[in-house]
Amino acid sequence: MIFIDTGAFLARYLSQDQYHEQAIRLWNKLETSQQSICTSNFVVDETITLLARKVSYSFAAQKAKLIFSSNILEIIRVDAKLELQAVQLFEKYADQKVSFTDCVSFAIMRQNNIDEVLGFDKHFEYVGFKFFSEN
Repeated sequence: MIFIDTGAFLARYLSQDQYHEQAIRLWNKLETSQQSICTSNFVVDETITLLARKVSYSFAAQKAKLIFSSNILEIIRVDAKLELQAVQLFEKYADQKVSFTDCVSFAIMRQNNIDEVLGFDKHFEYVGFKFFSEN
């Protein structure tokens, strides 16, 4: 299972993103690899909000429909237990200025024994996860 972070969605959908070309290659590799993929409702929320700010609400809504209707992407809904685990991680990594959404992602990944992420945020590597790569 591979976890999809906000940066991977943004880089895929925004042609001006610094990671766009790399993201397209990684998404293509992922789609042909037959690996299971997941994300969280927090990541989807963050993605939709940022797309609305960077492009338009219409564009963001269009991409939200694609994400929510995907047959291959599992969206993990965050419950109170995960939120409390995320708060602990938020405190632990305060010196790194890790976002709460990232801490939720870390908690999900740990709970589900996921060690690989499609994304570009170095905080994932800092806490011990590895990036899905072209190699």
